[in-house]
Amino acid sequence: MKEAIVYIISACASLLILAYTVHMFIGGMVSEQTELLVTIVVVLIGAGAMAWMVMDVLRRRRGR
Repeated sequence: MKEAIVYIISACASLLILAYTVHMFIGGMVSEQTELLVTIVVVLIGAGAMAWMVMDVLRRRRGR
């Protein structure tokens, strides 16, 4: 269970870095609304990919 805390902290940090990366790439070139929309979309895709990886790990640990 202790490893779950580390994984959660790592996932949050990764999403924060992902959002900041989007800001660094397109910040200032597009409007703030567009930047916010792109950031939300990219972070949701990243969170979805992380959720898929978590489900895969849980399935493998259960032996399915």
